[in-house]
Amino acid sequence: MAPRPRTYHHTKTRAAVTAQLQNLRAAAEALGEEQFGLPTGVDGRTVGELVAATAETVALVDRYLEQPAPPAREITATEWPSTTRPAAGEPAAETAAAAATDPRAPLDRAASRFAELTAVAPADRLLATPFGAMRLDDFLVTRCVELVVHTDDLATALGVEIPYDRQALATATRLLADALAARAPGGSVEVRIPPFAVVQCVEGPRHTRGTPPNVVETDPLTWIRLAAGRIEWSDAVERASVTASGERADISAQLPLLG
Repeated sequence: MAPRPRTYHHTKTRAAVTAQLQNLRAAAEALGEEQFGLPTGVDGRTVGELVAATAETVALVDRYLEQPAPPAREITATEWPSTTRPAAGEPAAETAAAAATDPRAPLDRAASRFAELTAVAPADRLLATPFGAMRLDDFLVTRCVELVVHTDDLATALGVEIPYDRQALATATRLLADALAARAPGGSVEVRIPPFAVVQCVEGPRHTRGTPPNVVETDPLTWIRLAAGRIEWSDAVERASVTASGERADISAQLPLLG
């Protein structure tokens, strides 16, 4: 029997996107102009380009809400990671232009429009995304993933700490854990990401009681980095950021989940 799909509280998810966007705005405000030109190691983008591109991931909510609603839902949040593709090495023209002027301005615009439009749009409003027609509440869950991943990218590039909204981090962790279970259905491996998620995956003997024979455990940020392809499974295991016990506990074949 397939596990029951996880549900997300629309108001809490919307607040999480708002809070993490504000964390990024505060971090961007603290940067000197020369820091915007630093490399990030993500798709060949500079810090300024990545800030502008991250703002665009939230501005998409505005863009899709202004389009006519599609006739029927085609994709859920859990299915979204498998539809994503790595970005091209060169940033989009509008992202490059924003980065060349003031990368903070797109963050401000995105935050303002997001607050305005999502305050009145119903959770089940369908959006015509490139991945397929999605409900607004599902799409906001995917925005938590984008924001958390790029917050980590920026913090790594700059060597600074940027806060994570707890709800945004929890939502991103849970969605990517569920995406793993969907990609590799089964019950032979238990993946634990305390305090936010536990899922079972990978075909094989199903665990029913006691300590599972195959267990993977890691922290939320390490999990998100693995799922986004920011770190390799072998490196995480070697550094003990991941513990994996049991002959089936190597899930590297299922990673990364994004792209």
